Amino acid sequence: MLLDSASLYYRAFFGVPDSIRSPDGQPVNAVRGLLEFITRLVQDHAPDQLVACWDADWRPQWRVDLIPSYKTHRLAADSPTEGAEDTPDTLAPQVPVIEAVLDALGIARVGVPGYEADDVIGTLATRAPGPVDVVTGDRDLFQLVDDARGVRVLYPLKGVGSLQLTDEALLVGKYGVTGAQYVDFAVLRGDPSDGLPGVVGIGEKTATKLIAEYGDLAAIQTAAADPTSKITPAQRRRLAEATPYLAVAPKVVAVATDIPLPTYDPTLPHEPLHPAALDDLTERWNLTTPVKRLLDTLADAGK
Repeated sequence: MLLDSASLYYRAFFGVPDSIRSPDGQPVNAVRGLLEFITRLVQDHAPDQLVACWDADWRPQWRVDLIPSYKTHRLAADSPTEGAEDTPDTLAPQVPVIEAVLDALGIARVGVPGYEADDVIGTLATRAPGPVDVVTGDRDLFQLVDDARGVRVLYPLKGVGSLQLTDEALLVGKYGVTGAQYVDFAVLRGDPSDGLPGVVGIGEKTATKLIAEYGDLAAIQTAAADPTSKITPAQRRRLAEATPYLAVAPKVVAVATDIPLPTYDPTLPHEPLHPAALDDLTERWNLTTPVKRLLDTLADAGK
């Protein structure tokens, strides 16, 4: 099981009241919520390996070089740190606490400089010999869905108790594309939340129709250059105008699948790796209840 950590702790932050605080009054709602999420995921899905994938760089320069608008709107307008993400003020201080608690528990946490968590997930999912569940609220990771390899995406609809089990059948039924076609679909449609403009005039329905007709982006562009194809004059013009974007967007949207990873142990722990440190963190941040629930769940998973 691969966790898109930031996606999940954002959901926890907005889903758990910020009245949940440490003894000295600091909000710990994201910390507690994420621990509860992990407990529920282990209970419901019984993974034998678990990796919390991390954004070592949430807006890699190599992606920005290709599409300068990439995630531009997420930059904090008045952030004291150049290139900082626009993170809610009371969430940012909780992230180091989340890191420390996961490390004390012994839950693998993997990030790679210059890459997003999506790229870590893509690499781990590609290398995994067996079935993989990716837990994320990011639809871009639907590109990894692969029934033949047992890779599916668990997409939270409400917390993690209600998950959309995303496999090939669901993708085809909902979007009309397979996991392998999802990058081309996303490139054509665009994604304002990531600063990807897409092709003007081509929304989800048209993107699906073009992919169903021609198979992939390269074939669509070939057809657009062929005056005898069925592509309409307006679509032909818009695809031609979008040629510079279409030349680079697939590399931006596609997750990396071959990045160098640090040494890590993905085995689901059944007892804390650093008990004393975990005890200190539990007391310092008022985490007694969620930590006990998770430890009990991890111990039960080892029986």
